[in-house]
Amino acid sequence: MQETSSIVNGMADLANIQLAAVVAETLLNRSAGQDGIGVMYGPSGFGKTVAVSRVANLHDGYYVRLSDTWTRKVMLQKILFELGVTAVGTLSNMLDQAAEQLATSRRLLILDEFDYAASSAAKVNLIRDLHDNSNKSAILCVGEEALSFKLAEHKNFYGRVFRWAPAQPVSLADAHKLMAMYCGPVTVADDLLAVLVKQVKGSVRLAVNNLEFIKETAINEGWDVVTREHWGNRTLYTGSAPRRGGE
Repeated sequence: MQETSSIVNGMADLANIQLAAVVAETLLNRSAGQDGIGVMYGPSGFGKTVAVSRVANLHDGYYVRLSDTWTRKVMLQKILFELGVTAVGTLSNMLDQAAEQLATSRRLLILDEFDYAASSAAKVNLIRDLHDNSNKSAILCVGEEALSFKLAEHKNFYGRVFRWAPAQPVSLADAHKLMAMYCGPVTVADDLLAVLVKQVKGSVRLAVNNLEFIKETAINEGWDVVTREHWGNRTLYTGSAPRRGGE
């Protein structure tokens, strides 16, 4: 994938944003008759929600973040609200409404936190019916690392997935882009960025937290450039709760 500018519309153009954009374009531009379901999955903190939210804006897509408390009826009501359609009638009626709007608009539907649906055969089958009844509209399902395994239990849905997209861990190139966005006048040297990337184990969220921490430290110390030598024995956030002294 060709790298573009590091900051686009106020947001770092990270690898997972580019990945989500490619998946969206693939789903929207596939040949007629091909299934239109995509699945993006990866560990918490990898920046999936930011990536697909950006893609929803770029493609004028529909974005719905699922909740663990939703029934099938509520899920359809929330989808219809995002589609700009007033939910009316039975579950079957609402499914027809949503399918008609998707087929007419030909816009991408993004379902974030899809893990909440993947544990229920009834909810997964509802989304499969929505896909099929809307003339195989483009639907991108997004969730945690185990999402692909959960969906494997639903053979009829699994077989309709046109593109699988494992989210990528934050890289040194991503860290450079995040530094440009979050560190302002402070430059973090490659040797310290490399340590940061290793410590955060792929998490964009932790990378941002650490860059903010490095920037604050640099400002307090009067540093314009922060190298690994400057940083010394200071720790970085790893996402783990600190242990009590002596334990």
